[in-house]
Amino acid sequence: MQQLTSSGNQTIQELAQRYGVSADAVRTLLYSVSAGGGTMAQFYHPDLGGGGQWMRGGMTMVGDMFNHGLQATVNGLCSELSSLLGSQQVFLPPPPQNTDGGFIAAGNSWWPGDLGIPSSSGGQNDARYAYFPQTRRLAISRNGQISVYDTLDHQIGGVQQQQGGYAGSLSFSSQYGTFTVDSLPLLSPAQPPPQQPPAPYQSPIQEPQPHYASPPPSLQNFSGAPQSHDEILNSVERLANLHEKGILSDDEFRSKKAELLARL
Repeated sequence: MQQLTSSGNQTIQELAQRYGVSADAVRTLLYSVSAGGGTMAQFYHPDLGGGGQWMRGGMTMVGDMFNHGLQATVNGLCSELSSLLGSQQVFLPPPPQNTDGGFIAAGNSWWPGDLGIPSSSGGQNDARYAYFPQTRRLAISRNGQISVYDTLDHQIGGVQQQQGGYAGSLSFSSQYGTFTVDSLPLLSPAQPPPQQPPAPYQSPIQEPQPHYASPPPSLQNFSGAPQSHDEILNSVERLANLHEKGILSDDEFRSKKAELLARL
């Protein structure tokens, strides 16, 4: 049976005095509500009319079914205990198990240093855990890669791993029942392997267009003294061929063609 914290014991004494029942009866209800995940309880205690059941938001049953005062007492106690389990750590963390196949205490401090000292830690196969209730953090190591989770309002009281399961098959128990780390917010996952940076972008190299201070060589044969009628027509035809081949630009072709036709 899990041990209670000092504040948990003090709260039980206060509830026992307020509801007029024994502290042992309140303690029995506390363990029953915790086993029911904080939402239900099945209990047996002489001070509570023998056996009974409670469900949050549902029906409360006691051995003396016509004792409505006792029903109200059990319902009030279970409701307050459910809220207590969800708001503070009531149970002391269990020590790591040392039996064959069970959890063993972790060796060196493998978790991030800023998390402090865990209330419990252990490991099995290739999975290790460390629980930090004060900062609501849970560190998990899988195959040497460390991840840190936010435990929210869980008060973790136990840890299990299925035999033969994979390295991340750790499951934990709290006032809400059994859960896995996949249901918790991930704060700092293991760093992925570095990737090669992308090659810098290089714009396509464009060949500079030639610039002629004087007429291009292709036009030098068309300059000079006036030509005969046939020579001018031949020259225009040659200009057209040069223009089709892209040697002459549109402006050069039109300018020289106009110059030649003006000599006709």
